[in-house]
Amino acid sequence: MVTKTRIAALLLLPVILLPAAGCARNKANSDTAYVARDVNTLYTLAKERMDRGDYEASAKLFDEVERQHPYSVWARRAQMMSAFSYYMAEKYTDAISSAQRFLTIHPGNKDAPYANYLIAMSYYNQIEDVTRDQKITQQASDSFNELIRRYPQSRYASDARLKLDLINDHLAGKEMEVGRFYQRSGLWLAAVTRFRTVVDKYQTTSHTPEALERLVETYLNLGMPGEAHKAAAVLGANYPGSKWYQRSFNLIQRHAPATVPQS
Repeated sequence: MVTKTRIAALLLLPVILLPAAGCARNKANSDTAYVARDVNTLYTLAKERMDRGDYEASAKLFDEVERQHPYSVWARRAQMMSAFSYYMAEKYTDAISSAQRFLTIHPGNKDAPYANYLIAMSYYNQIEDVTRDQKITQQASDSFNELIRRYPQSRYASDARLKLDLINDHLAGKEMEVGRFYQRSGLWLAAVTRFRTVVDKYQTTSHTPEALERLVETYLNLGMPGEAHKAAAVLGANYPGSKWYQRSFNLIQRHAPATVPQS
């Protein structure tokens, strides 16, 4: 995972600071309680909170800018600042909501790639280990792919591609975990389905050699020596020096008398 400092530096979101109004420095107990205030005051107060690292309060104040002055020239910027502040506060659901609202209202805006990236990163930072449900991981993948598809030349696209490599490795790891469980349980066909998914869909990940070796094992247990030989051949051609190839080679050798295809 990248640090928030790294993300903030990558985003380089321009901060528009309005002239400070006198009441912007009023330290009331609740800055975000609904009190009609001019846009100057609200935006400056929100920026002050953000500069102090009070991101959640900052986000709520930026929301107030949009709520109290929806037709002002600052409402659009406040939406993006709100999404960014929620992200920094690790309020990822709120960050996604703010960014998606911005995209709905301003789909062609120059900050649209940033909004898409912020959505994807909000999902990405919620990815859990492979023992947990991977719905969030898939949402992160979908969001990064959408960013690359729509804005391939943006400054966020290259980072999105790197994140996708990590996400695919994570998703492949989940398939392997489930496949190994099925294999231990003797559910060979279910295991084959999972291992084949890794080989076919995530072939560039670090899990492919093991998936091929596991296919050799499961095909042999299913009495399908021809398919076992094919998986071993692919493994040998692409990963000849790996421990997984050596394991598959040994398996084929042990089963050779029973697995040589009949002419």
